[in-house]
Amino acid sequence: MASIREDLEIRERTQLAPQAAKSADSKGRVRPEPPDPIRPVFQRDRDRVIHSKAFRRLKHKTQVFFSPTGDHYRTRLTHTLEVSQIARSIAKVLRLNEELTEAIALGHDLGHPPFGHAGERVIDTLMPGGFRHYEQSLRIVDVLEHNRQGLNLTWEVRDGIARHSKGKNGLPIGAPPEHRASTMEGQIARVADICAYINHDIDDAVRAGILSEGDLPKDAIQVLGGNSSQRINTMVTDAVTQTLGADLSEVRMSEPVLQATLALRSYLFEAVYENPRATSEFEKASGILGGLWDKVRQRPDHFLDPTTIEAEGLDAAARDFLAGMTDRYAVALFEDLFVPRSWVGLGPNV
Repeated sequence: MASIREDLEIRERTQLAPQAAKSADSKGRVRPEPPDPIRPVFQRDRDRVIHSKAFRRLKHKTQVFFSPTGDHYRTRLTHTLEVSQIARSIAKVLRLNEELTEAIALGHDLGHPPFGHAGERVIDTLMPGGFRHYEQSLRIVDVLEHNRQGLNLTWEVRDGIARHSKGKNGLPIGAPPEHRASTMEGQIARVADICAYINHDIDDAVRAGILSEGDLPKDAIQVLGGNSSQRINTMVTDAVTQTLGADLSEVRMSEPVLQATLALRSYLFEAVYENPRATSEFEKASGILGGLWDKVRQRPDHFLDPTTIEAEGLDAAARDFLAGMTDRYAVALFEDLFVPRSWVGLGPNV
């Protein structure tokens, strides 16, 4: 008699598109495990990501604006949830594997350090060999979670996490094969990432008074729409339509929508991500991370993982420690280590 999991795997074969990744055909895990009686492997991976400590820490990591006073600004966690929603919407229409898509989307930013992209730039300058958040995301799920046992995710989820990043000038679609996820689901997560952050970062920047909707590039807005909802709908509809037109050979966007999307991204880098008003607090954040980098390396027995030090060296252990911090923990630790406390004497008043 077939198990519940096997029934679900049969359902995938009958209902999903031929190009969809099938749970039963996964390339497997680094460490073989007995199959779950209920959950196919990609559903199990999604659950593991959600229950990880690194996922919970995303709620206190900066997306764009450091320590915002308003309740409605995005964090790294809300960004991740928006990416997941967009990615799953695309996967559903294309009859691809929604659970694989969701697992990749939920895990794609686990390795982001505190203070957003500014924090990533700081650690990149401190760490010999550099630092890339997508590599750290993969390291978290492979090594650091569960007391260095990792989450032991499937090859397909790990591949999608490792290849989601586009950087300042990378393409959301049409990347060379070595930079593109091997599954359609991983390619969807890459597109959903840019659809999400372009639009919610505009929304947050308008809320913060950094820019107004009228400042946005008019040609791009004319193609994509006048508000976030319209723009996301345009991008998603275009990606679905173009990908279906290519018989699901790869995720695609039309040239007008792609160029408008890239124009908005370029504008955001100039007006928001590299704007002195928006990034002035990050100069302080850079000093915090630089100071902590030196201090924890001076006291490795107190702060750093001895197994990592022994296996990979002091730099790797310091990188893991700093990258895993939330913004508020980094600030609190810096204050504890660098800011003198007021001395309260125990003797009589004078």
